Amino acid sequence: QVQLVESGGGLVQPGGSLRLSCAASGFTVSTYAMRWYRQAPGKERELVAGISSAGGVRTYADSVKGRFYIYRDNAKNTVSLQMNSLKPEDTAVYYCNAIRDRDEYWGQGTQVTVSS
Repeated sequence: QVQLVESGGGLVQPGGSLRLSCAASGFTVSTYAMRWYRQAPGKERELVAGISSAGGVRTYADSVKGRFYIYRDNAKNTVSLQMNSLKPEDTAVYYCNAIRDRDEYWGQGTQVTVSS
């Protein structure tokens, strides 16, 4: 059974850091493009960061470049998002996504709140 489970969300002050993790089961993350999306209240879901299956090419939304870093741990079959210098506008539910050809999977999401 394919499953993506996110963890690591929470409340953090502006300027702080969080690391989100996405644990995959039922497939191998190294064979899928893996992505993190987020959705803030009243807004559309947006792509935050992605890492390709081959070569590990990383892409980022302009709003997070230089602050977020996506990486994959093939031994643990996880994908993580290191988030630094967090801002209130980073507040959202963050979702892990895996995609390959016509196969696409989503996690249930984890809440990140940046507030003082």
